[in-house]
Amino acid sequence: MSKVYAIANQKGGVAKTTSARNLATNLANAGHRVIALDLDPQGDLTIAFGENPDQLGKHAYHLLIEDDTTVPDVLMYRSEHKVALIPTNIDLSGAESDIISDPTLSTSILRTKLQPYREKVDYIIIDCPPSLGVLTVAALTAADGVIIPCQTQYLSYRGLYKLKHTIKKVQTRLNPELVITAIFPTMYDARNNHDREILEELRTNYRDVLIDIPVPRQTLVADSISSYVSIEELDAHSPAAQAYKKIAEVIDAKK
Repeated sequence: MSKVYAIANQKGGVAKTTSARNLATNLANAGHRVIALDLDPQGDLTIAFGENPDQLGKHAYHLLIEDDTTVPDVLMYRSEHKVALIPTNIDLSGAESDIISDPTLSTSILRTKLQPYREKVDYIIIDCPPSLGVLTVAALTAADGVIIPCQTQYLSYRGLYKLKHTIKKVQTRLNPELVITAIFPTMYDARNNHDREILEELRTNYRDVLIDIPVPRQTLVADSISSYVSIEELDAHSPAAQAYKKIAEVIDAKK
């Protein structure tokens, strides 16, 4: 049975999609069968895997809304990526209102759709939108665990409280098995006093779930996304590539 992880943080710009892309790739490089699911209407994860959101057939929106659409109907695979992708585009933004307005739909639909496929793969990595809306709740309902990239900045750190509150509600009402699997620091600049202070706050207040491997702020992180490759493919010896590889190893060991 696969592990399903939601990569979540309602704060935008914290390297959430970058983390989803690189964790999925590192797990695949370790020999695992991995699906990356883009549940953000911006389609950034789709773009990170080299797909054009404007030229998709069926995608994540159809998986959520259409009864007869299944995972194989929306799955894309390029051998060079080693990761199977469920892409999306801006159409997915309509899924929130559809789920709210249609009594036959619910936030558990994603869990229902993924369940038959969980025995065929080792990991399903869900990239959530930067919000705590219906799509994020659907991902949390489908997930075994939440992985939270936290930029070492005050607003990102402060946002952990709201995310934890949403996770608690999902645990109570929809998915009692859901846990916070890991939090790890991103976009870290050791030269900056503020970054160091936030890292210490994470170490103090989230020691039980913190993977204390800060992903450094590096230009090549953005370069990898625009080049449609993982950071490791761009420069395997870079500090960011090494950090994501080690984080993936820790997450893999938790399975």
